[in-house]
Amino acid sequence: MNYIIKTAITFIIAMLFSVYAQAQLTGTLTDSNKEPIAFASIYIKGTYKGTTTNQNGDYTLKLDGFKDYEIVYQSLGYRPKTIQVSFTQNGQVQNVSLEEEVASLDAVIVNSDENPADRVIREAIKNREINRKKFSSYKADFYSRGIWRMEDVPEKFMGQEVGDLEGSLDSLSRSGVVYLSETVSKIAYEAPDNFKEHIIASKISGDDNGFSANSAEEANFDFYNNNIDLNNRIVSPIADYAFGYYKYKLLGTFYDENKFLINKIEVTSKRPKDNTFNGIIYIVEDQWTIYGLEMTTLGENINVPVIENITFNQDFTYEPSSGDWVKRSQSIDFIFRFLGFKGNGRFIANYTNYNFTPDFDKDSFGPEVLSFELDANKKDSTYWSKKRPVPLTVEESNNYVRKDSIAAVRNDPKYKDSVDRVNNKFHILDPLTGYTYRNSKKNESFSYNGLLNPGSFKGFNTVQGYVIGTGFSYSKGYDDDYNRSLYITSDINYGISDDRLRYTALANYRFNRTNRRNISVYGGTEARQINNSNPISGLENTISSLAFERNYAKFYEVDYAGASYSEEIANGFFLSGRLDYEKRQGLNNTTDQVWFTQSDVDYTSNNPVGLDNNRVATIDDHELVKIGLGLTIRPGQKFQSYPDQKYNIRNEKYPTISMYYEGAVAASNSDYNFHQLRASIYQSFDMGNLGRSSYWVNGGTFLDGDDISFVDYQHFNGNQLRYKLQALNPYGFGLLNYYDYSTNGDYAQVHLQHDFKGFVLGKVPGLNRLNYDLILSGKALFTDRKPYFEASAGIDNIGFGKFRPFRVDYVYSMTSGRNYGAFVVGINFGL
Repeated sequence: MNYIIKTAITFIIAMLFSVYAQAQLTGTLTDSNKEPIAFASIYIKGTYKGTTTNQNGDYTLKLDGFKDYEIVYQSLGYRPKTIQVSFTQNGQVQNVSLEEEVASLDAVIVNSDENPADRVIREAIKNREINRKKFSSYKADFYSRGIWRMEDVPEKFMGQEVGDLEGSLDSLSRSGVVYLSETVSKIAYEAPDNFKEHIIASKISGDDNGFSANSAEEANFDFYNNNIDLNNRIVSPIADYAFGYYKYKLLGTFYDENKFLINKIEVTSKRPKDNTFNGIIYIVEDQWTIYGLEMTTLGENINVPVIENITFNQDFTYEPSSGDWVKRSQSIDFIFRFLGFKGNGRFIANYTNYNFTPDFDKDSFGPEVLSFELDANKKDSTYWSKKRPVPLTVEESNNYVRKDSIAAVRNDPKYKDSVDRVNNKFHILDPLTGYTYRNSKKNESFSYNGLLNPGSFKGFNTVQGYVIGTGFSYSKGYDDDYNRSLYITSDINYGISDDRLRYTALANYRFNRTNRRNISVYGGTEARQINNSNPISGLENTISSLAFERNYAKFYEVDYAGASYSEEIANGFFLSGRLDYEKRQGLNNTTDQVWFTQSDVDYTSNNPVGLDNNRVATIDDHELVKIGLGLTIRPGQKFQSYPDQKYNIRNEKYPTISMYYEGAVAASNSDYNFHQLRASIYQSFDMGNLGRSSYWVNGGTFLDGDDISFVDYQHFNGNQLRYKLQALNPYGFGLLNYYDYSTNGDYAQVHLQHDFKGFVLGKVPGLNRLNYDLILSGKALFTDRKPYFEASAGIDNIGFGKFRPFRVDYVYSMTSGRNYGAFVVGINFGL
């Protein structure tokens, strides 16, 4: 009998809990013209429980049970309304209409000596830090949804079929939702930079195994900070230095339902191309807090030309019990357009159940800032219908149904087999253009690169002449997420002038994507640049040689075999090691072919430097074994823990420190044995509205290195070109001869760079319309020769429209009484 009673009680409690858990008030919020009001805040008065309307003005508000409630409906530009609701049944409908807020200047005392908007903004700036610290610690529930749409997508791009983007595009309009995701999480924050998020549920349309990229920290745009980080640091309209960037106009005032006087202020950038917003900000009189805002910045303001504009909407409400103005909702809208592709997107965020007196202790926060609940991506539609605070639109609902149906079909092994059979068909031109065989069931593929595809041409150099090649590769994933994977690749190339076939092969096994443990074995024969960092790319050397008869790249040949290992042994500590056998020999020029003969220039020999009494640069035949051990430390590193991998986040407060040992043993010529120790320190950090700075300091020393091979000298990344197919290396030199300062002794180099991110040129009349960036750098190199110094000033983001890949630097070199300067043009094609 007791068992029956207990079971009955348990059942009744479960039923009651189910009823209360599903208690939902629904409805639509509209304006006086019956038009929907999107992303409005709706909450239970006196609590931090609430929701947000969707794009169609629809809402779903979770309630605690059947009783009476005071529900507040609020949206920027409308008069808030409080409705007494007697909630008697689940799914009860409460449609509400809001009237437009009329901002009046009647309450404003006009002083001819001062703009009334300036007075309000000055007070907001004066109280900015106080108001920011009011929310210095809290816990809350967080919900986010992101959607990307594309319109009129071309059927082909650069001759390649675009397809339907995994079923996202309508076959006729070539438009549709290409990404839709949701996240439900619990967040905790403690100023200045402690943040933790635990994701309870994550969903991506059409991907049962995916995890949404939406996170609360990424959505935490706080306009009480001086700057908003959007690639460039965009100045807040209430930043300490805001008057240097903005003009303000008081559009009017009104009283909210709590009888607070709200100032509606138009914010206009003084310089349209500057790191600024334009829009409306609402400031509460006397408290000087943000009531709400709608701020827009352009892609050119953040130096992301693909983006047309980004608009932020934030809505705050007053909580009488604590006296706080809390952010209830946020939406971020953007429009993008590039090379025939265009579209738009929106990310919305909803904050509920705030706790501004959390019981944090020393163990509340750590390096892990994001974690996932077990099976967070396996929640069913019933869970989402209960937990989703912002209802789906019809478009979003249809996308889930369509994408999930397509995914079910495409994940079916029979479908994968049928696709493989079609794609694996051999065509008559495949020996020339390349071929790939896939087995989706086994997560493996085999590829042949072909003889005539763009990657088959390896360029030209005076040692090999024109170099053509091909290659083979094999990949295997040992689970659906490719956490464990094997990758094998080989490369074969043929030098036409030296009539030599060379080949290399590499096999890499990745144990996981958490600590990224990797092991590789490799071997082969190749012609390498003496500076293994390849300071001049193959294409740059091809153009320099054939067009200008300047063969800057210098080579030697090596037969080699080796193995390497790397992993993150603890958070922020990265260990690597390698062991190589090398058999080396010198190479000579075999061709003097050019496109254009230069009357005053001839190809130089393959010796990297002009020989003198103190330097021997020829490469004679020898063998040795090389050992390398490295340790990199990133103090304060934080990370996100996904179920299948770990994402590291560099802490800009601390520099990255690297230490490396390299040595040669068992050399066929004992003079070539050596030991080298080197270390470096690197840091990049924001300077607020002034831009971004970075430095890299590197130094080292050789032990027993007096007579080693020139290959093993410490070489430095120089440059003798006046054009680069990429921007100048910030940690190389702009005018240093490639091998003049190579050393087998002590050395040190310092590289400083500051990118003003539009701070300087954005304020120069006329120039500010061009949206250029000014970048300054200083460099120094210390070896057994006299010190070498460089200073440079560069203009970045040069081009037209959205195509702005060019950068021009003026570099001034100072050494040994030989001071000179030159312009270097960089073209950022990613080559």
